[in-house]
Amino acid sequence: MTNHDRIFKELLTTFFSDFVGTFLPDVATYLDLDSVVFLDKQVFTDVTDGEQHEVDLVVQGRFKGQDSFFLVHVEQQAQPQAEFGRRMFRYFARLHEKHGLPVYPVVVFSHDQRKVEADRYEVCFPGRLVLDFRYRVIQLRRLSWRRFLNRPNGVVCALMAKMNIAAKDRPRVKLECLRLLTTLRLDPARMQLVSGFVDTYLRLNTEEQLRFDEKAAKLPDEREKKGVMEIVTSWMEKGIERGMQQGMQQGMLQKAREDILDVLEARFGEMPYELRERVLAVTQEAELKRLHRESALAESMAAFRAKLSSKNKAES
Repeated sequence: MTNHDRIFKELLTTFFSDFVGTFLPDVATYLDLDSVVFLDKQVFTDVTDGEQHEVDLVVQGRFKGQDSFFLVHVEQQAQPQAEFGRRMFRYFARLHEKHGLPVYPVVVFSHDQRKVEADRYEVCFPGRLVLDFRYRVIQLRRLSWRRFLNRPNGVVCALMAKMNIAAKDRPRVKLECLRLLTTLRLDPARMQLVSGFVDTYLRLNTEEQLRFDEKAAKLPDEREKKGVMEIVTSWMEKGIERGMQQGMQQGMLQKAREDILDVLEARFGEMPYELRERVLAVTQEAELKRLHRESALAESMAAFRAKLSSKNKAES
């Protein structure tokens, strides 16, 4: 499962100055980028339900030409969520209370819905507005990728993959992301971060991949063409490596299942078909280890069946 929070946090931390300059130009006018410090993980406990909530990204910076500081809180939201504004206010209040500094709240909505997300949280009474809390909204799916072609930087090359893209333009956008990336002359680690982001969030089907390959082969700039093909080759190599690792893991799990069946049949004779299928359906390594012990210790096939059944009931 994709860890959206981790991927976005790594991207925005690495290219924070690009992010501010591109998406928060007003903040860029008064934030001293040389003073920026990324604060350690900010975790707050919800007193109502006892759960802990971790804030995505908090940055401390100084106002240009002043000795006063403020915080920029960036929250990435990969799924639509009811009452999200209230959550943003609670984070704001906790951060403001803890650090005693002004907080500039920002949300990057990365989900695929295009319905306009709210940018405020209000508490109202008849005839009186008690609270009007507003936060900055960057809703990627409502941004046109074409607007950013002339503003290439690390964060733009990555986030274009999550913007509003017509189905027919998907191969072109992926190619543009990589083409622009090759012009930035980033170090290998940053290059891999951005290209990995693009490949994660703009996966092409077979037909789209063919169109991508055709367009890449026709790039007029040989240096850009070479750079794009190097990135694509790197993706292919990593995909093969992941496939081999997954294949080895699956092979190990299959052998563990077969070992359990061999022990049971050696001890109690041929296994019932239904019980064999249930053992073969187990996919968790820890559960297979447990069943291997049970196969050696169970007093009968029925006793083993009971152990398998009790575990299934506990998980249901």
